[in-house]
Amino acid sequence: MGGCGSDRGGPLDWPAARDRARGAGERAAAAVREVPLAQALGAVLGADVRALTGVPAFDASAMDGFAVAGPGPWELVGAGLAGAPVAAAGLAPGEAVEIATGARVPKGTEAVLPYELAERSGGRVSGPVRAGRHVRWTGEETAPGETVLTRGRAVGPAVLGLAASLGHETLPVLAPRVGVLVTGAEVTTSGLSGEGLVRDAIGPMLPGLAVWAGGRVERTDHLDDDRGALAAAIAAADTDVLVVCGSSSKGPADHLRSVLAELGAEVLVDGVACRPGHPQLLARREGTTVVGLPGNPGAALVAALTLVVPLLCAMAGRPDPAADPDPVPLDGEVDAHPRDTRLVAVRLERGRAVPVGHDRPASLRGAALADAYAVVPPRWSGGAVELLHLP
Repeated sequence: MGGCGSDRGGPLDWPAARDRARGAGERAAAAVREVPLAQALGAVLGADVRALTGVPAFDASAMDGFAVAGPGPWELVGAGLAGAPVAAAGLAPGEAVEIATGARVPKGTEAVLPYELAERSGGRVSGPVRAGRHVRWTGEETAPGETVLTRGRAVGPAVLGLAASLGHETLPVLAPRVGVLVTGAEVTTSGLSGEGLVRDAIGPMLPGLAVWAGGRVERTDHLDDDRGALAAAIAAADTDVLVVCGSSSKGPADHLRSVLAELGAEVLVDGVACRPGHPQLLARREGTTVVGLPGNPGAALVAALTLVVPLLCAMAGRPDPAADPDPVPLDGEVDAHPRDTRLVAVRLERGRAVPVGHDRPASLRGAALADAYAVVPPRWSGGAVELLHLP
């Protein structure tokens, strides 16, 4: 879809901008952090995880029934529920205890006889058993100290459950820390838009997008169009990534570029040849990567998918969930731009991309209805296009 744009201050081609964001993330890999399990979902493990305890941690019944010792029939000498003290100190041959699934079996237990196979008469029970059957023996699934998860594994719900079962309260993850600055005197965080005020739609959108890419938004601040306040906020940033929403164009209230120049930041991307979202930028200052997004919500989402998502994915060492190199046919009448890549909101129907409309730069309605963006290269004249998936 075209080569790199100029590095002399001009906008980059859209594919080149994503590549540059990915490269910046690879050079600024996130540090490994221990985070509580509840905060680890979607992150990538930054180190191997070992079992702090065996699984099972004790000999336990795998069925509701009777723990037995020796040949039957067996004399009932007690009963036990999961979580209760062991029903008997130990079983002698010919003895049994009634037991619930998950309860610790007494010493001497050789098997568990399930209720559905048992015949009970008075104080005795009988039925067919097989040695070792229906008992979860200590450490048979996982031995203490065993490596169960390796670095690079994405943390999904099953990983969280496994980690908890092995005694972990935290996990070591690669989860880039993200700060967000939403600029604009007209932006309000509550109530209805009107009378010169617009409701912030970008701030609520970015945390979920960051988690999808493996990052975590730690704080979101709102600033007026004040150059001094913006410079102070960027200078004080202590996150891995700082996303500045608005102030990225070249109008009288857009101070981001001049502030970054004043702070000695290295500009990596200064504009992207795409529609919507072309006034975006990527820069590096000390330990923080700064991403500038347009102030229009629809354009900001395209810019975030262009720069923020590949940046965070590379920092976290995970694949980009938005990228899909397999082209699909694009239906409908779509006009290509003569110079820029167009991102067109589409839904997927039977292997084809169908535009949903409502894709103006200030609107998120099209994205909310869509499955992906169709990537329409400059001067496109029809045929299959690549997709950029939405969360």
